[in-house]
Amino acid sequence: QVQLGETGGGLVQAGGSLRLSCTTSGRTFMGWFRQAPGKDREFVAASSAIGLTTTYADSVKGRFTISSDGAKNSKYLQMNSLKPEDTAVYYCAAGPIGKVFSAARARDITTYVAWGQGTQVTVSS
Repeated sequence: QVQLGETGGGLVQAGGSLRLSCTTSGRTFMGWFRQAPGKDREFVAASSAIGLTTTYADSVKGRFTISSDGAKNSKYLQMNSLKPEDTAVYYCAAGPIGKVFSAARARDITTYVAWGQGTQVTVSS
């Protein structure tokens, strides 16, 4: 069973940057989601297991970058040019081991079999 460890997050002013990290116990594709108060959890970004393929929500494209460290089974979400509307709890999630990555599958929240504990990102205006 895949397990996840998530770090990062915090408080930053608009225009600033933060980096989230997530490590899995097995090699698989991973995604990042976020949930703001009163809203549904939404897709942010995802990457194939070794990072060759990535996909992003339109709202973060060009500002957020997901990268990989295959040796550590880790993914990183670099968030630049942060906006107040990026404020949310951010979750990393792991897909099932052996499942082929596709953008459509990665954007589907029901694809994922394990979730991190979540980390708060707050962007002040």
